[in-house]
Amino acid sequence: MTTARQSPDPLNLLAAVDGNLRVAMRFFGQATGSGEIRRLDRAEAVYSGLDYGVFNIAFLNKPLSAPQDLAQVLQQCGRYYSQYRVRWSFWLCEDLLDPALRRRNRDLFSAAGMRQISQAPGMMTSSLSVPTRVLPSIDCRPVNNSSTRFAFAELTSVCFDIPFSVARAVYEPEGAWMGEYRGFIGYVSGRPVSMVALVRAEGALGIYSLGTLPEYRRRGYGEAVLRTALAERRDGEPIVLESTEAGYPLYRRLGFRDLARFSVYLTK
Repeated sequence: MTTARQSPDPLNLLAAVDGNLRVAMRFFGQATGSGEIRRLDRAEAVYSGLDYGVFNIAFLNKPLSAPQDLAQVLQQCGRYYSQYRVRWSFWLCEDLLDPALRRRNRDLFSAAGMRQISQAPGMMTSSLSVPTRVLPSIDCRPVNNSSTRFAFAELTSVCFDIPFSVARAVYEPEGAWMGEYRGFIGYVSGRPVSMVALVRAEGALGIYSLGTLPEYRRRGYGEAVLRTALAERRDGEPIVLESTEAGYPLYRRLGFRDLARFSVYLTK
């Protein structure tokens, strides 16, 4: 008698996507050596030690059901960051909100002085699809010395339009890479052209910071460095990520499916 295989619990899958992101975001509280990670009542605040809003990150650590609950969380986060006099951002997993609250959350963020800057679908796959084209050769190296740390900072600055001084402050310190956050650089003829970071946490392998220099885009280098880095994936380990608008077609082609909804808000 054959036993039917049960489908994964959607709540467990959501926890994997959201939990992996939380672990990844804590990187910014540890990287510079002057930041911190603070657990609040129903949220967590990550301070990078820099006055750069997208690297000062807050997020929920439990579901919310009432508008006043979210308003109180935002007030508490605002008080926390006000002591440093820095801008900050909030990564909201909308699936942690009651449906009625989900419809009102944008108004609550606006009342707290924050504007939405992006929407990032949380995605997952159990395995990558086969390549649809021949991928270019790339030399994929782990971030494990001063040269590769500098390359990761430089690529981050160019690919994501982040000030070079800020990228260096975050990604160049050796101590930044002592935790779960692992980086990889793709080289072509000795030049660093693509990068990706992986985080193993919450029963999943998370993909972050996948980027390629503008002049090397649409040639397969991003997919090539990603596939090479994922060679260390454990059998059966789910792969999760939060997609940008630009990266969404690639991830769909690789076999990822939407699983959660994230919105990113930044103080005005």
